[in-house]
Parts: sequence; structure tokens; C-alpha cells
Amino acid sequence: MGAPHNKKRYGEVWPQDRISLSLLELQFLREFVILSGGWAWHFLSPEGHTEYKHAHDHKDIDVFVDPRNVAEVMYVLHQRDFKKVWTRYDHLQSEENFRRYEKTVETETGKSIRITIDFFVKSEVPSRFVKEWNVVEPTFLLSLYSNIHSSDKCWAVQAAIRLLAKNIDPLDHSALVTIPKE
Repeated sequence: MGAPHNKKRYGEVWPQDRISLSLLELQFLREFVILSGGWAWHFLSPEGHTEYKHAHDHKDIDVFVDPRNVAEVMYVLHQRDFKKVWTRYDHLQSEENFRRYEKTVETETGKSIRITIDFFVKSEVPSRFVKEWNVVEPTFLLSLYSNIHSSDKCWAVQAAIRLLAKNIDPLDHSALVTIPKE
């Protein structure tokens, strides 16, 4: 589970370069993956929202890949110069076959950004089509914060818990990107 947020840092935003470059890489995988984690919340949020660091985790890109699509995803990642990165999770027993790939890209200003894609091989992931992307169904996404995702303190996660408890679909709800008052 994620550490409590430092509320003094609320209002910090993700660098636009990170968002743009990550989206560019995701375009090449769009038809083969289901977005999870921060990128699922990103697309479930209202369009044009501010990319607050405490609303969605954009440090990495979490995706589910159906076993039938693994070869294609591997091919695309290789073609896009991603390299396999070994982690302590690679050999742990789990339902999902976990893999991490990274690449470093240079921004127009000369700054380097590392793009990390964590993918989990799993069939039959509950998902929906949102804004031209397959994203994990919010109720199932929340269940992943006990074993796959760790940023459960993000505003979107907390807001979705409250909304779903009231049987409100979190899709496009402003609470997913609103700085909490408490």
C-alpha cells in the first residue's frame, strides 16, 4: 500500500513531457493491452484534466496483456527499443506473469525520461472501452491495490472507492482529479 501523501505537495503536476512521451509509446500498444493503474484512472477522468501527481500515478505504465497478444506486444516493445528489466517480482508466484520493460527518451529540451511499462499476462480481465482505450473496470481495478498496484492513496483511487460505494460510476467524475479538501 502507498505511503500517506504529503498534503503540502498537493497541486504538483506531472511534467507534460512525461505524459506526452508515455502516450506516444502507448499508441503503439493500444490494440493489444488493457490499461491499469494510473493510466486507467487517467482515461476514466474527465478529458482535459490537470495532471496532478497525487491524482494518478504516471511513474510507470501498467497494462494487462492477454496471453494471445504477448508475442505481438513483445515485438512492438522490441521495435520501440524497450529493454527487459529484471525485478524482484519476476520469479514470485502469482496469477499474473509479470514483465517490466524500459527505455529512456530525450525530450526536446534535452532532458532524459525513463518510460517504464509493467505488463501482466492475464486473460479475461474485466475491462471497458473508454475514450478509444481498453481500461480495467473500476471495481476490478480497485481490487488490484492489494497485490499489483501500490498507489492506493491517489485521489482517483480514494474518490472511486467513495463513488462506487454510492453506486456512482466514476467515469468522467470530477472527484477523480479534484484536490481533496480534508
